[in-house]
Amino acid sequence: MKKTYRWFRKIAFAEGVSFLVLLFIAMPMKYLASLPLAVTIVGGLHGMLFIAFLIMLWEVRNEFKRPWAWVAKALLASILPFGTIVMDKEWRKEEIQSEQG
Repeated sequence: MKKTYRWFRKIAFAEGVSFLVLLFIAMPMKYLASLPLAVTIVGGLHGMLFIAFLIMLWEVRNEFKRPWAWVAKALLASILPFGTIVMDKEWRKEEIQSEQG
């Protein structure tokens, strides 16, 4: 039960890293080195992680009774470069609070 938040944070972090790899490594490889396979591979991985992020976001929202503003903030973080990585500190505090209470 309390593992839900931990999994959410892990997936959110991985999704954020995959987004950065897609933007700053795979996309330049596609357009500057004519290697579109990089975007195909990283883009597919990022897509799967994004879907997992959405599922875990929903699970955390339901299990820990998070408000819709929290959901909106998490979604915004997921579409901004470095967003989920920056938010991890706040989510870690929330995870610790949920374990204590």
